[in-house]
Amino acid sequence: MVAIGAYEKCKQYINLHSTDPDTKKEIFPCITISRQTGSGSYEVSEKLINILQSKTKDPDNSWTYFNKDLITKVIEEFKLPGVFKNYIAEDKYNHISDAVNELLGVKPSEWTIVHKSTEIILQLARYGKTIIVGRGSNIITSKLPNSFHVRLIAAIENRLKHVQDVFKYSKLEAMDYIKREDANRHKYLKSHFFREPDDPTLYHLTINTGLLSYEESAMVIADALIKKFPKSFSWVG
Repeated sequence: MVAIGAYEKCKQYINLHSTDPDTKKEIFPCITISRQTGSGSYEVSEKLINILQSKTKDPDNSWTYFNKDLITKVIEEFKLPGVFKNYIAEDKYNHISDAVNELLGVKPSEWTIVHKSTEIILQLARYGKTIIVGRGSNIITSKLPNSFHVRLIAAIENRLKHVQDVFKYSKLEAMDYIKREDANRHKYLKSHFFREPDDPTLYHLTINTGLLSYEESAMVIADALIKKFPKSFSWVG
């Protein structure tokens, strides 16, 4: 779920940072968000951007959110038609069909896509002022000194309500969606990065959005980020 104009912001961000890659610039933090399905990663990210933008040095260089826009960027790199973007979404991995699809020219091999995704995530993280959701971004960027990793969780009843509200699903449809999405995200991480998304040692913070509102969750993340990277922020007493 991405607001109208979000992809334009992503393109502006990429254009801004790719015009002069050799220029020495201050390194700003990058936030990765891993999440249980229905825990409100988009809502938290939007509120977090508003908070951080008001406190960050160089306000003209905006904080930018990447999720499926990142997938679109990968598609562009491979010059594939946009209609095939779902082939490389987290929930569309299918190891059996790799050879056939590659032979037919429908999509690159899974490992080629994962490798390219990794390259793009690392570059976005190095630029900083990014919130990258999913795609194993917390593991990919784990060795970068400017990275900050968050895991969002919530009780199943909270997640069900969120999914029902967003997609207008019945309770049964919402439950099926949550189970499918969580299973595919787990498979993606386990298959390619050999880690478990529920491993608490992968994150600086784990936040229960069923116990904290999205606004409160964003405030907790922002406060921790500012304390960890104080030089990147204008001090507000």
